[in-house]
Amino acid sequence: MDVQSEPRTLTSVSANSPVAADYPGLDSWRALPIKQQPSWQDHPEFESTVRELNTLPPLVFAGEVDDLREQLAAAVQGKAFALIGGDCAETFSDATADKISARVRTLLQMAVVLTYGASLPVIKMGRMAGQFAKPRSSDTETRDGVTLPAFRGDIVNGFEFTEESRAHDPRRMVQAYHTSASTLNLIRAFTQGGFADLRSVHQWNRGFMRNPAHSRYETTARDIDRALKFMEACGADFDALKKVDFYSSHEALLLDYERALTRIDSRTHTPYNTSAHFVWIGERTRDLDGAHVDYMSRIRNPIGIKLGPTTTPEEVLGYIEKLDPEREPGRLTFVVRMGAQNIREKLPALVQAVKDSGAQVLWITDPMHGNTVTSANGYKTRRFDDVMDEVRGFFEVHESLGTFPGGMLVEMTGDDVAECLGGSDPIDEAAFEDRYETVCDPRLNHMQSLELAFLVAESLTKKYAG
Repeated sequence: MDVQSEPRTLTSVSANSPVAADYPGLDSWRALPIKQQPSWQDHPEFESTVRELNTLPPLVFAGEVDDLREQLAAAVQGKAFALIGGDCAETFSDATADKISARVRTLLQMAVVLTYGASLPVIKMGRMAGQFAKPRSSDTETRDGVTLPAFRGDIVNGFEFTEESRAHDPRRMVQAYHTSASTLNLIRAFTQGGFADLRSVHQWNRGFMRNPAHSRYETTARDIDRALKFMEACGADFDALKKVDFYSSHEALLLDYERALTRIDSRTHTPYNTSAHFVWIGERTRDLDGAHVDYMSRIRNPIGIKLGPTTTPEEVLGYIEKLDPEREPGRLTFVVRMGAQNIREKLPALVQAVKDSGAQVLWITDPMHGNTVTSANGYKTRRFDDVMDEVRGFFEVHESLGTFPGGMLVEMTGDDVAECLGGSDPIDEAAFEDRYETVCDPRLNHMQSLELAFLVAESLTKKYAG
């Protein structure tokens, strides 16, 4: 089956289909142009798969979603900082206890450092338990004269370059659901069962400091240690600090899946996407009059939208009118992915337009996607220095305009991979041959992720000092 990257209209689902809803307008996206979707609506198991998804329990709950929206509203006011991190594209095979715990641990370590740097609560969101779909720039991939559908993530097809593997199978949506459920179950156990104890997390960061390459961060680590000892001496309730709120997030790319997991809350009688607490629209699917924006305008979740370097102030104001007409703090997040070479030039006009409008949105930086290059030995990669430069540019723009740089989204892993170049303990191109593991975009490894957190903490300390 071919993938539809160009706009198309979904008309194959009848009004009486089990995927149709009684809630007014919830399915209006089906009559609108849509991009980056599998063409699996004619697959013999498509409708039965959607029916099954419609009957499965929610992965997240409306109350949790509301709690997150309130925390994001605090970030809009400069009273919290949001951290989103995880794989570019999760795989079913990597949903193991060891790999999940490594990602969660790395995010918790980053959050402790950022909390200290900003003297603010850090909202922790995993790009996990649902990030199984990826948009692609081409519908097909050719190797040695053989052309097959591009890999679109485990929820659509397989990574192996065979005709059978690359076929689009709607049953994969059910596997994605169950993999997400088991991942969330483990995450909840970790974050509520003592794994997230603040003192343990700081001990993990001490391991990071044992590497001489990271000696420049010793002062920050020592200050955190001193703060913890002070809290203990004052009788701080460390039992209360053994648990953390941890939310799931992903790009809501496949509307067949997202819509099937949309539920009407019995309290508010409004729709919630129960596939994740926080969902976003990607750069390739953010058409103001397209299906993705329309669907997202109907749900109560806090939502994000990726803004690349071609975004105009008029588009940004249009997104606010469509997605946040009530001007509700915590409802709408703009995720900026400009590239280090563009951030200082392109971002100010967007921030100024929103500031002048009076809208209360959260601004966070995605310093990964705009900085992708190809290494000399042919690997898709990113340079750590470019990633950090975009973060600095993001902070500089907000500092100059008197607005809040409210968060950061990074593609990262808790594993010792080699996919991004540089860092204090540098990864070079030769390391790619043995330790390049991603099936899509390059990720910061465990040490690079922590180093980024220490560097951002320095910027936060300057921003929020006093």
